[in-house]
Amino acid sequence: MDEPADAAFWWAMDELLAGARLVIDRPKHSAHPRYPALIYPLDYGYLEGTTAIDGGGVDVWRGSLADLRVVGAVATVDLLKRDTELKLLVACTPAEMDLVLAFHNDGSLMKGMLLRR
Repeated sequence: MDEPADAAFWWAMDELLAGARLVIDRPKHSAHPRYPALIYPLDYGYLEGTTAIDGGGVDVWRGSLADLRVVGAVATVDLLKRDTELKLLVACTPAEMDLVLAFHNDGSLMKGMLLRR
């Protein structure tokens, strides 16, 4: 992608975040409701009033930085659900982004690719 398209993409992501309430429904270190062995490495939630491919809100990983800014995204393929999604990374450090990427690549049925801003 060229520079202007990249800038426009990240600007649009920031606008999406700014126009919605971030709801954390799976706090850091909590277990997945259906797969208790799956532990969330960071706060995980969604943007209220948005829609993702699964019909729920756009998924968000919330890191430890104070600045609530989109710093990246993870593109995922879930072979169990047979879908793809784009999960936003908000206020994440580089190390936290790596944790999220590892989370999405831990099993054989889900894979993710990290897009850094």
